Amino acid sequence: MSKINQLAWDDTVLPFQLDRSSIRGRVARLDGVLDHVLTRHDYPAPVAAAVAEVALLTALIGPTIKLRWKLSIQVRGTGPIRTIAADYYAPETDDGPARIRAWASFDADRLDEAAGHFYQIGDGYFAILIDQGSGTQPYQGITPLAGGSLAACAGTYFAQSEQLPTSFSLSYGQSMLPGQGTQWRAGGIMLQTLPAEPVREAEGGSGEAGLIEAADILQGAESEDWNRANHLLSTVEEMELIGPTLAPTDLLIRLFHEEQPRVFDPQRVEFGCSCSEEKVRDTLSIYSQKDIAHMTTEAGIVTADCQFCGAHYEFDPKSLGFEAEIDVDGKTLPPPAAAE
Repeated sequence: MSKINQLAWDDTVLPFQLDRSSIRGRVARLDGVLDHVLTRHDYPAPVAAAVAEVALLTALIGPTIKLRWKLSIQVRGTGPIRTIAADYYAPETDDGPARIRAWASFDADRLDEAAGHFYQIGDGYFAILIDQGSGTQPYQGITPLAGGSLAACAGTYFAQSEQLPTSFSLSYGQSMLPGQGTQWRAGGIMLQTLPAEPVREAEGGSGEAGLIEAADILQGAESEDWNRANHLLSTVEEMELIGPTLAPTDLLIRLFHEEQPRVFDPQRVEFGCSCSEEKVRDTLSIYSQKDIAHMTTEAGIVTADCQFCGAHYEFDPKSLGFEAEIDVDGKTLPPPAAAE
């Protein structure tokens, strides 16, 4: 059991269990992490909201997996918000923090800033990818975009791929605290039935949205417990989720005191990116010499920027396989001079 009175709740994920209902859950608070993610980019309001929702879902879902390396959420659509991606990296030590990063691509000219962000993603899919590291086969589960929110898509994924009824209540936005200025904050609760037996689709499996619902999986007392817990969850207020004045432990007591909530050690989270010069170099190694020539600037270098953290990398084309003069569109490009 945690020493809950000594904890600072910013950027944490608190696991809990409702002993009366045999339901597990997570309470997540993203404060500095989310602000770091969103202030790296000048996102319009609907794009920032989409990134916030995916980052929060990633923080809630990541710790539910016995993860050795990385869980990713990817959303792709035909609308002005084309791609949203977030990664959750498992802690490297027992008492170490997990790391989160997130990013989105969009067509600014097509955005409707007055419309909800979910409907600006368009037709597409919601995917969860689990990579346990070297020597393992990555798992991928996909569900179509439906249900009116990315949280609903995540619930559909768990019902289809894991046979686990799952629900979310999320809140995110900018807040202003005395002496701290404006800052992005997010908070959410995830409820999930405890698994009876591991159930998973084949690698790369997918299904149709709405194919499986909680009522199709739970019967009798389990169904009553699930409905009761979700009714209690529906009473939560947005500011209770975001905080920061209400601790997650107090929130759980307020919502679920009759369900006998029991909390476990919280998981700290921080912003973290896995990009490196070596990884970018490996990515560029798939391109031909002609492609590298097209990427080379007038200054004779190849540049690359990380979409997640904004890190800037510069390479000598010769180190990427550019070893001789190359003819590109009728123009001869000499190799750059070697660094002294």
